[in-house]
Amino acid sequence: MMNRKSYPSDLTNKEWAQIEPILYEGIYRKAGSKGKYPRREMFNAILYVLRTGCQWTDIPHDFPPWKTVYSQFLRWRDKNLFQKLNVHLNRRLRTLLGKNAEPSAGIVDSQSVKTTEKKGFVDLMEVKKLKVGKDTYWWITLDY
Repeated sequence: MMNRKSYPSDLTNKEWAQIEPILYEGIYRKAGSKGKYPRREMFNAILYVLRTGCQWTDIPHDFPPWKTVYSQFLRWRDKNLFQKLNVHLNRRLRTLLGKNAEPSAGIVDSQSVKTTEKKGFVDLMEVKKLKVGKDTYWWITLDY
């Protein structure tokens, strides 16, 4: 790992051990090719963006350069790496909980409520538009 301060979004060693094998499955062009920056640092930088909601260009300077991180994110996305990680971690969790790795059933739920048409007179509320700034308006409903 690069010498930098730890962020709350960083993976622990135990967490990294769970996903590291997936990151090494055919991701790089040549066998044994490691790239300029450690994969763990690239993954931690992606997690930082996800956790903080910052722009890619706002990644702290102690991570690899933002363009490198973003390019890696796109490559992993295009190779369905995040989907593979989700499946792998879901199977692992199910196994730890004593369940079959693959679910045996699926449930789809939907709530549908039939609406009825109103017939006849419909009461309307009066709405007043107030200018509260140069380009800002509030709409106030007036209840009688």
